[in-house]
Amino acid sequence: MRRLGDLEAEIMDRLWTWNRPATVREVVDDINETRPVAYTTVMTVTNILYSKGWLLRDKQGRAWLYTPVRSREAYAAALMEDGLGASKDRPAALVHFVENMSEEEVAALRKALRNVGRQGTS
Repeated sequence: MRRLGDLEAEIMDRLWTWNRPATVREVVDDINETRPVAYTTVMTVTNILYSKGWLLRDKQGRAWLYTPVRSREAYAAALMEDGLGASKDRPAALVHFVENMSEEEVAALRKALRNVGRQGTS
């Protein structure tokens, strides 16, 4: 999976945070609170995200409402999977990854592994 570009990530971040369908105008207005960006630029990038399968869209009046297809967490998990795929030694890559985790993250990982283990035995 290719990492999102800067503007793609900004658009997706807003849609993930808002957790509701939104128009390009809403996204542009929000981005413009911190930096200038043209409506047409955001519209183009949003259409690219739709074409790539990152967004669904539904017509409401004259505007499109955009909704993410995947969650932020699913995106992060796919990036981690790609990172592991770049290694010829996945177990060693996992060890390096876990060594850099906080105690809270290690605890969350243990809990996730227990939950996955339970699902596999049902």
